[in-house]
Amino acid sequence: MQNLIITANAVVPVFLIVLLGVLLGKINLIDDNFAAISAKLVFNVALPALVFVELATTNFARVLDVGQIVYVCAGTLFAFGLSWLLSILFIREGRDRGVFVQGSFRSNYGVVGLAIIFNLFGESAMGLAALVLAFIVPLYNFLSVIALALPMRHERQLNLKSTAVEIVTNPLILALVFALPFAYFKIGIHQIFLTTGNYLAALALPLALIGIGGSLNFAGMKKAFKIALSSTLMKLVFVPLIMTSGAYLLGFEGEALGVMFILFACPTAIASFIMAEAMGCNSELAGNIVLLTNLGSVLTITLGIAILKNMGLV
Repeated sequence: MQNLIITANAVVPVFLIVLLGVLLGKINLIDDNFAAISAKLVFNVALPALVFVELATTNFARVLDVGQIVYVCAGTLFAFGLSWLLSILFIREGRDRGVFVQGSFRSNYGVVGLAIIFNLFGESAMGLAALVLAFIVPLYNFLSVIALALPMRHERQLNLKSTAVEIVTNPLILALVFALPFAYFKIGIHQIFLTTGNYLAALALPLALIGIGGSLNFAGMKKAFKIALSSTLMKLVFVPLIMTSGAYLLGFEGEALGVMFILFACPTAIASFIMAEAMGCNSELAGNIVLLTNLGSVLTITLGIAILKNMGLV
């Protein structure tokens, strides 16, 4: 029971900020335009600042675990492949199939995940968490384009060139590249710039969480509910259970195992709805998946971390 309370203290505040965003949206203090602009600000400025500051000021040799990076990427590919196979077997409409796949593997790790990791493990785990983020977000973007475009290939062609350019110019990748020399050669950063970067980094998580709440749409939730629920179960139960068990069997434990569980157990990213809408897929279904995973993850993440704590693994 004590581990459950400790875990709830780390997880629930994150979702209370999301709930604040919902309430602010209900009273029209924020709107969809605020959510869209804040998402751009967080992705292009605040999160890259967080990644840069955390990596540039961290002992890179301490946080770099090639095995963990490989496992996280392989686990994401596994979740993508499994959900793709299930979508072929059970979903007829192409515009629904890609949304189901994306909803089943794409985590909101950059916002919800980092916030929970900070609350649970403290500043010591943020370098590791930021490094994982820099690798996983470009992979999410690439796989999402494939998931949404291939089922709709008769209506929309997959543009590999633009996808490759988008990945290379991803702000998180650029932040990683610029941070590497500072971390590897132990180059000091003047306090003025470090403080500025910390201000921007501190802006990332609360602003993004409020934006998530403001973006959640409870209307029309009954439509395509079965597909949305299936994707939610994949995202919150089966994928984290399989991938965390595999990580444990491979010898991961402590903060590393905790970070991986949180990555795989996080709710589906808001960006999945935006991409689905932009690519002509069922954006309403994507919105339902985002909503259900955000609601359900409060329980599943709390229970999952509590179980890992009881087992002495984190």
